Amino acid sequence: MKRETGQVKDYRPKAGLDPVNSLDFDRKPEDTRVVVAMSGGVDSSVVAGLLKREGYDVLGITLQLYDHGAAVHRAGSCCAGQDIDDARRVCETLGIPHYVLDYEARFRETVINPFAESYIAGETPIPCVACNQTVKFADLLATAKELGADALATGHYIRSRPSPNPRYAGQRALYRPTDADRDQSYFLFATTQEQIDYLRFPLGHLSKAETRKLAEEMGLVVAQKADSQDICFVPQGKYSDIVSKLKPNAALSGEIVHLDGRVLGTHEGILHYTIGQRRGIGIATGEPLYVVYLDARSRRVIVGPKEALETRRVYLRDVNWLGDEELEAAAARGFDCFAKVRSTRQPAPAILAMDEEGIYVELAEGEAGIAPGQACALYSGVGEDARVYGGGFIRKSEREAGAEAALKALLSAPAAA
Repeated sequence: MKRETGQVKDYRPKAGLDPVNSLDFDRKPEDTRVVVAMSGGVDSSVVAGLLKREGYDVLGITLQLYDHGAAVHRAGSCCAGQDIDDARRVCETLGIPHYVLDYEARFRETVINPFAESYIAGETPIPCVACNQTVKFADLLATAKELGADALATGHYIRSRPSPNPRYAGQRALYRPTDADRDQSYFLFATTQEQIDYLRFPLGHLSKAETRKLAEEMGLVVAQKADSQDICFVPQGKYSDIVSKLKPNAALSGEIVHLDGRVLGTHEGILHYTIGQRRGIGIATGEPLYVVYLDARSRRVIVGPKEALETRRVYLRDVNWLGDEELEAAAARGFDCFAKVRSTRQPAPAILAMDEEGIYVELAEGEAGIAPGQACALYSGVGEDARVYGGGFIRKSEREAGAEAALKALLSAPAAA
């Protein structure tokens, strides 16, 4: 079917009327064009297959994002080498067009380089969020619109549906998926309202096992393909190798210092350490010690007892707010919610608030080993009906009183020559 490109009409359902198709557009599937972001994995492949089976006008697009030698061929990668070929073969099986777009330069500029800069600054970056913010949900989304698509569909395990608030008729809201074990909302907290309204997530109601079963039924070559890793461009999961390659001068030595001020040893670069780390610190003191802070300015790895990792409050930057009231108004009165500071944890009770230092989240139960650069996603609850309120990146965290005072004192003192 021939469609004019560059024009996306509003076919959302009118108030009081049931939508005609499964993507909530008030038109027949065959008259609805959908671009599917295809990584070469089973999830996005099944999305393309489901939409094709329902009669949509489907286009598959794969982004070539990086080419790091061994990373291209290893199991669990995406958007490179074999994965592009897998996406092509899936599209051939389904009988849909497939396009490959070279986004390597853009990916390096907006994801890989900021990852390295953040890492050597002592942070724990989450490049998957940056990838969704820039390459996938900005650049690819714009390309989908240029192709005249009504929506961009992905294989993420998250759900969206029309906003429950009548004030925001025509907008969509994000919700946790049915399968909590596959919940990817933590990596999508920064999705803007405009992007949410255009995106569709057909797998939100499925489990991974159900997705693989569908892939088998469709005869897709990727049915039993291994899942992709969180950080696709890091071979063997060795972050420091990538950072050292991109920033050769980043691995500068420094001191390993106890919270009480004792110098315990030296290290070969803070990029080899992460907050919360216990093993492989490089010192032997007879007591269990953990990395509690990375002082990038003075190149110090600060260690202490496990209780020094306990965090109750995190201050956020670059907050993306998807709630129904203004962020400042909600934070000023203290907004009850649930927070998630690790992708593998369930959301836990919290309060979104603000003071003279900015927006922060008070964690009712506390968390250990929280690092700057990590994400803090916010929710209305913990179940599959829990709405995603957005979130932000952790700018700084505050530990229990004794550890916080010791750390501040240490950081205010000059490092030894």
